[in-house]
Amino acid sequence: MGPQPVTPDLFGASPLPGLRLQEVFLDRDEEAELLERIGGLEVAPFRFQGWIGKRRTCSFGWRYDFDDRSFQETDPLPQGLIPIRARAAEFAGLAPGDFPHALVTRYDPGAGIGWHRDRPQFDQVVGISLGAATILRFRQRTASGFRRVSVPLAPRSAYLLSGEARREWEHGIAPGEALRCSITFRSLA
Repeated sequence: MGPQPVTPDLFGASPLPGLRLQEVFLDRDEEAELLERIGGLEVAPFRFQGWIGKRRTCSFGWRYDFDDRSFQETDPLPQGLIPIRARAAEFAGLAPGDFPHALVTRYDPGAGIGWHRDRPQFDQVVGISLGAATILRFRQRTASGFRRVSVPLAPRSAYLLSGEARREWEHGIAPGEALRCSITFRSLA
């Protein structure tokens, strides 16, 4: 039997230390506006060491290049992302300027993201889910295999990865059947 989706209980307990969820982070109008803005961005296929992924991305503030492993400043955040960055920072208990990086990702049907940890140059991560619902999967290696946790992400929801969830667990998203976009804000380590 595979991992079962786990959600916070009635009192807001997280299924993982360092994972915080907010099921309704945006309203429908905000989501529609952000999806329209994302539709106007120049997103490119994700590249990883010569391999081209199905998801399409666009980085702002900072960019990590998986082909040459460089980490460098890039175009500033568009004005349309500034208000949502402020809300993401408040959700994380940080100042807006503590999130100098944003990654916009478009997951067309069939696109997902495999198991990974965010690059060590980054610290706290806030992800905002737009469009289709998905499952955010976590796994942690143990002596006998993996511990696994699955967390449903509803449209317009947000999550914070910090501490143990950020550093000791890998996460990924299975390929979906409908368009999903995300905006991920990261603080620097």
